[in-house]
Amino acid sequence: MDAKKPDEAPARQPPERDRRRWPREAQPHNESASPLAPALEPLSFSTLELAPEDQFAAWQAHMAPLVEVKLPDDKSPDDGFLADHTAWNLGGMLIVQQRAAAHSYMRSAAKLRSSSIDHWCIALPHTGRSWTEVDRRVAESQPGKLEIRSLGYPFRGRATDSESLLLYMPRDLFADAAASLDAKNNSILSGNFANLLVGYINSIEARLGSLTADDLPRIVHATRSMVIACLGPAAEHAAAAEQLANVALMERARRYVHQNLDAAHLTPDSMSRALGVSRSRLYQLFEPSGGVLHYIQSRRLLAAHIALSDPLDSRRIVEIAEAFGFSSAANFSRAFSKEFGYSPREGRSTVVLSRPAHSASHAEHQKASSFEGWLKALGS
Repeated sequence: MDAKKPDEAPARQPPERDRRRWPREAQPHNESASPLAPALEPLSFSTLELAPEDQFAAWQAHMAPLVEVKLPDDKSPDDGFLADHTAWNLGGMLIVQQRAAAHSYMRSAAKLRSSSIDHWCIALPHTGRSWTEVDRRVAESQPGKLEIRSLGYPFRGRATDSESLLLYMPRDLFADAAASLDAKNNSILSGNFANLLVGYINSIEARLGSLTADDLPRIVHATRSMVIACLGPAAEHAAAAEQLANVALMERARRYVHQNLDAAHLTPDSMSRALGVSRSRLYQLFEPSGGVLHYIQSRRLLAAHIALSDPLDSRRIVEIAEAFGFSSAANFSRAFSKEFGYSPREGRSTVVLSRPAHSASHAEHQKASSFEGWLKALGS
């Protein structure tokens, strides 16, 4: 009686592959989650493919806008000098991944007089060590610790074989915290906020190749806020108080220059009256920057370059020159060529220093750029 009838045989199970197929194909596709195109195209330099005897000279030339570099006493150019330098332009900040053999470096007073670059540099060593001297005070870096340094002030130092991440941020980005930043010049940042910033910078580095145009201004703003949070209270010694007063006055002077670049009355005399200081005090203030007139001219040249690089600016070259205080087209052309290495006409045609833009074409604007050009245009 327990025997089953032929037509009561159990139903056959569907093939195993049929059960697995459907859930996989049923996953919805969210088109809005598609990734945006990366915005950054790195600017890379390397000595690795050069002949060993040519490597150090190439590195010297590449770093010339910032520092003068020398080999250790026991090294010769014939020994070779392995170095990599990859820069990323976020518009309001440059990030550089750098690897270099042991060397010494100096940003001298003479270099400052010939340079309009006065940014802040925040370094995060991954390997190696360095020792940097400012006003006879030496800061010793070590892996995983942030160091901060002004490019608007002379310094010198030496480094072992090292790999580092460097952030170049324009002085104007910290206009409301300039005194606190200057009080920390050539120092190692410490504390909980510094540790958080280290983690944040490392996370940015890991994502440089995938950042979108919308990410860039947010990253610059967040980095700025975290740097300020790391500064802590300023020292209360008399010398520090005097230094902070000088920094505050310098920041007022810089803002005055920037706001009056197109004014015919922008002179040391007008600045002295507007700031309420003597001419001698003003000259002393701008001495590290090569003098008042040098600073004014370098900023006017940079503003003129940006105007020349703007495809929407249809003014003639002579009109742009006059708008930024140059009474003679010949004088403007000579000063422009000396500052940038090419003529105003070439600057207009090549658009080397185009205004930083947070748009889908950000990478396209970078293709004809140089590291020196990025440094000079930063923050403008």
